[in-house]
Amino acid sequence: MLYYSTNGKAPKATLAEAVVKGLAPDRGLYMPERLEKLPQSFYDTIDTLSFQEISYRVASALFGEDIPADDLKKIVYDTLSFETPVVHIDGNIYTEELFHGPTLAFKDVGARFMARLLGYFNKNEKRLVNVLVATSGDTGSAVANGFLGVEGVHVYVLYPKGKVSPIQECQFTTLGQNITALEIDGVFDDCQALVKSAFMDQQLNDHMKLTSANSINVARFLPQAFYYFNAYAQMKKLGKADNMVICVPSGNFGNITAGLFGWFMGLPVKRFIAANNANDIFYKYLQTGVYSPKPSVQTLANAMDVGDPSNFARVLALYKGSHKDIAAHIAGATYSDAQIAETIADTFNRTGYVLDPHGACGYRALQEGLADGEQGVFIETAHPAKFKEKVDAILGGDIEIPAKLQAFMKGTKQSVELGKDFEGFKQFLLNQ
Repeated sequence: MLYYSTNGKAPKATLAEAVVKGLAPDRGLYMPERLEKLPQSFYDTIDTLSFQEISYRVASALFGEDIPADDLKKIVYDTLSFETPVVHIDGNIYTEELFHGPTLAFKDVGARFMARLLGYFNKNEKRLVNVLVATSGDTGSAVANGFLGVEGVHVYVLYPKGKVSPIQECQFTTLGQNITALEIDGVFDDCQALVKSAFMDQQLNDHMKLTSANSINVARFLPQAFYYFNAYAQMKKLGKADNMVICVPSGNFGNITAGLFGWFMGLPVKRFIAANNANDIFYKYLQTGVYSPKPSVQTLANAMDVGDPSNFARVLALYKGSHKDIAAHIAGATYSDAQIAETIADTFNRTGYVLDPHGACGYRALQEGLADGEQGVFIETAHPAKFKEKVDAILGGDIEIPAKLQAFMKGTKQSVELGKDFEGFKQFLLNQ
C-alpha cells in the first residue's frame, strides 16, 4: 500500500516511510491510496469476536500488505491488553468507555500501536528516532507512556503552559528516561505549529531523525478505527446496532476521522456527529461550507481546544472535497463551558454516571440530535478523574482518583520551559 499527501505535491510513500516521516514533505498528511471493504461475513459474526480479534481483522485490511501476518498480530495483541466496554446511560444513548488503558484515555491504543510499529520498522536502524508530539492534554501522556523505555526512540512532548490539567501534566512530566517535556508559553496551536515547522526545517532534519506521534501520523490515528468496530460489535450483542449514530468529542479530528475510515470500510454506522466545545471551526464549516481556522480558546474540555484541526485535511480527502457529502454524513454541535457543566451535573443527578467534560459534549449532542428509531453511542474519551478539579467543582464532590493516576502524581515534575518562537525551539533541538 502506498500513501499520498493530502497536499498532492509530495512523492507517494510506503507505510514505513509514512510512519517514520510523520508529515509529508509538502506539509500534507499521509493517506492510504485505497480502503479495503471488509466482507459481509465479518460484520455478520463480529459480535462473536474479542476486541483483539476484531482489531486484528481491521489492522490486516489496513496494514496487511506491508507487515507479515504473524508480526502484525503480535503488534495488535501487544497493544490491546484491555477492553473498551459499551455502557448504557439512559434511553437510547450508550457510551463506549475508551479510558481503560494505561493513561485512562482513548489515545492509549494509537500511541501503543505506533510505538510498536515504529520499533518494528526501525529495528535495524542505528540512528535515534526523535518523536515530536504537541498535546492539548491526553495525547502527550498516551504517547509518553506508550514510548517509555522503547529503545532507539526519544520523545519530546510540547504542551501549553497552564492549559492542561494537573493530572495530565503529571503523566508526561514525571517519567524521565527517554521522555522530555517542553512547557511552551502559548496555546496548543502554537505547540502544533512548532512541530510542523520542525519537520520542514532542513537543518533540523539533517541534525536528527524526526517523526510525529500526533494524529497527523498514520500509525497514531488509524488504529483508533478499532474502537468503532468494537462499538458496533457490542451494540450488535445488545440488539441495538441498527440505525446506530456515533458521536465523537472532537478537537484535532483524528478520532472521528478514524471512525470515518471505518465507515468507508463498510462499518454499518448510519451517521456521525462531531461534538465541539467553543472551538467551533468545524461546526461553522458544516453550516457555511467555509473553513476558517482561528486561534483556539481555553475551555473546560481542554483536549478539544484546537483552532485549526489538522485532520480536517483528511476529512476533505475522504469525501473528495465535497461539503455537501460531508454535511450529509456528519452533523455538528458546539457547547459552551456553562452547557458542559450543566450536562455533567444533570447527567450525574439523573443517572449517577460521571462524565468528563469532553464526554459531556458527546452525550449532550446525542440528547439533542438523535432522531426517532436511532441508537446513539458517544465516545467517552478519558476518565473524569483526569479533570478532577473541574468535575469536583461542578458536582460539589470528591471523585476518586484511580490507582493508575495516583502513581503518576507521586513523581517529580521535570520540564523545560520555552517560548513559542520557532528559533528558540530549533536551537534547543540542535543542542540535543
